[in-house]
Amino acid sequence: MLGKGECVMAIHVELPRKTEDELRSLWGDLPQAALESLLIESYRTRKISVGYLAKVLGMGVIEADAWLKTRGIPLNYTVEDLQADSETLDRLFGGIK
Repeated sequence: MLGKGECVMAIHVELPRKTEDELRSLWGDLPQAALESLLIESYRTRKISVGYLAKVLGMGVIEADAWLKTRGIPLNYTVEDLQADSETLDRLFGGIK
């Protein structure tokens, strides 16, 4: 969740009542569903990190990873990320085998 004193953006969406009712029956809390969908798409397209997603949702990174997994969203971790992490570990620990 947002910290005290942080800016809050509100988005207004107009839907026909029938559409709202149908969506609410599927998703429940529509503002929360919209927020989560925006965060998921932002993470999926690498616009935000899992750490940022976790902060907005008020959870830890490990919890956010699990939250994404339950929604079928894979971890954004590329071969390049693995290589960079491997190089960092080699630099820090001198290539311990």
